[in-house]
Amino acid sequence: MVIIPAIDLLDGKVVRLIEGRRDRVTVYSDPPGELARRYLDAGAHRIHVVDLNGAFSGARENDAALDAILQAGASVQLGGGVRDAATAWALLRRGIDAAVIGTWAARHAEAFVREDPELLAQLIVAVDARDGRVHVQGWDQATDLDAQELAVTVAKAGVAGVLYTDIARDGTGHGPNVAVSAALAGAIAPVELIASGGIGSLDDLRALAQARVPATVVGRALLEGAFTLQQALAAC
Repeated sequence: MVIIPAIDLLDGKVVRLIEGRRDRVTVYSDPPGELARRYLDAGAHRIHVVDLNGAFSGARENDAALDAILQAGASVQLGGGVRDAATAWALLRRGIDAAVIGTWAARHAEAFVREDPELLAQLIVAVDARDGRVHVQGWDQATDLDAQELAVTVAKAGVAGVLYTDIARDGTGHGPNVAVSAALAGAIAPVELIASGGIGSLDDLRALAQARVPATVVGRALLEGAFTLQQALAAC
């Protein structure tokens, strides 16, 4: 299983939210570029970056931090406020390897799947769900969309991957939703399923790996020293 360290950015700083809520934020002292370099030195092959300002308001306010991460030599998948093709192309030209989108696919699924195949192949669709239902606009708005239906639809369209987050577990360290992650991985194979939300221990990683989940994003557990990236890679 691939381990992808996460760097969430808010107002240029590295942060983590609990359940995606801006009023439950922890700010870390790590400079974004230095943190990315440490992850790369420890064995990471790509880094998951979230522009939380973009996710909440659509405004890109973390360009300097993103540049520092890219200058560290990281292969970056970036999400947060990427809600149309023009924005995705601009970020890809800037040097990221994949754009992570959520609201765009959920709100406009029929048009989204007809996008340029070259673009779709460089997009990861974030399926952010609570009780099986997709949430959008920085997780602030619930929809009637079923998480698995959306994942299968975009996988068939030829996207690079699907990032599944159980919102209720995100940032809590209480364990990932292994059952749903495994079901989604099987439903969209061979498209990569990336599990996210709730990882707090090496046993959580082992459970995902044993369930044949291809990849996972790890954020708070690494930042707060629950385990090291080297330990995570060895466990999986």
